[in-house]
Amino acid sequence: MRNCFKTNLVTLTCGIAFGWMLLVAQPARADQIVAMFDDHGHKVYINTGDRAPRNHTFGSRSFSSSTLPPAEINRLVEQTASRFDVDPDLVHAIIQVESDYDPGAVSHKGAMGLMQLVPATAQRFGVENPFDPKQNIEGGVTYLRHLLDIFQGDLELSLAAYNAGENSVLRRGGIPAFTETHNYIRKVTGIYSTGSNGQDEKAGGQPAKAPIYRFVDAQGVVHFTNGDGL
Repeated sequence: MRNCFKTNLVTLTCGIAFGWMLLVAQPARADQIVAMFDDHGHKVYINTGDRAPRNHTFGSRSFSSSTLPPAEINRLVEQTASRFDVDPDLVHAIIQVESDYDPGAVSHKGAMGLMQLVPATAQRFGVENPFDPKQNIEGGVTYLRHLLDIFQGDLELSLAAYNAGENSVLRRGGIPAFTETHNYIRKVTGIYSTGSNGQDEKAGGQPAKAPIYRFVDAQGVVHFTNGDGL
């Protein structure tokens, strides 16, 4: 759920069988998400395989999300963490490692938004628009609370499950032997132990990022993009 693309233009495409994700017999695996370019030269991440749309005439357009000021992100984190009895500093540490506070971040595995929710997790916890900061934080904190409950408050196991999936941790009976997962735990706990909020450090002097828009093409496939002029 890391390695977020920092390109200037990112487009994510998913089907709409269940809201905004394409689900056929089973949810598409993260490694089935492929990159392509549309007719406008925009990079598209799509999990529809050989059912990728053949043309890109967008039938509708609606505003999806925009970058919120740090104070608003802090407010959302504080309120949501309080409701789910989770330390807001832990949520901030996860957001910093996952997306570096970029609400439009997309990872190479298709994880999206501030807390980098993969499509299956977003659907599971009722997130319709993973690029909306409020929905993403709500879904991410709900998932984190779920993991803390499963692993009886064990922080390292819960973080391992957030990174590698709860089933990987349950099958292993501990932290999976993935270098990425061990590094992830080290990074999050390191930030968490300092109680620092990386967002406040980044607040000054950063250019505003392009808002993300939602498009529905002629085949009914939903696209999320920060491109303009489509």
